[in-house]
Amino acid sequence: MGQVFDKAAVLSIKLVLLGTLGLLLVSIAVVVWRMTAPVAANVAVAQPIPFSHKHHVGDDGIDCRYCHVSVQKTASAGMPSAEICLTCHAVLFKDSPVLAPLHVAAATGVPLHWNRVYDLPDFVFFDHSVHVAKGVACVSCHGRVDQMPQLVRHQELQMQWCLDCHRAPQKHVGPPDQVFVMRDVPPLTDEDVAALQRIFHFESEARMTSCTTCHR
Repeated sequence: MGQVFDKAAVLSIKLVLLGTLGLLLVSIAVVVWRMTAPVAANVAVAQPIPFSHKHHVGDDGIDCRYCHVSVQKTASAGMPSAEICLTCHAVLFKDSPVLAPLHVAAATGVPLHWNRVYDLPDFVFFDHSVHVAKGVACVSCHGRVDQMPQLVRHQELQMQWCLDCHRAPQKHVGPPDQVFVMRDVPPLTDEDVAALQRIFHFESEARMTSCTTCHR
């Protein structure tokens, strides 16, 4: 039987197959890279100003919402503007060299570039305002920031960790007035779980664990 394809055609087919394989490998690498957090859990990230949550939250008692002003209103918690920082630091330690970037930001209108500690892939939708409204305490995801001289990522943010809460949210949330309190979340009694179910009216597990809830 004669050769069906000549050498040029065979070479073209091989190149197409190799190119397809190469594209597939690159696509997998990109997906894996996009799913990888910018930093491992419990590892500090260098910042333009060595901001201490332990000092500001733990020692001075500043509420999360003072700096993260949009946490109850939008998907993003927001970062403090230079003006917010200067409500204190226009007077306190105003000549400290470590605060020089803050004054530059205020003078130029160019915001400080804080390096992300928490980052989710683009294909994951997360809304801070929804979770706050449903009684998810800040410490549940971010840990005891009032004890962190340098902010570190408290959780790995793996999908299974999110699903554990979404499958039984009433067992993981707390009273609305305790969301921003810096304390370890206490274990819930059956009475607590029932009360929180009445307060928040959680959706069905099917809706809470549907792919489209987080992947839009």
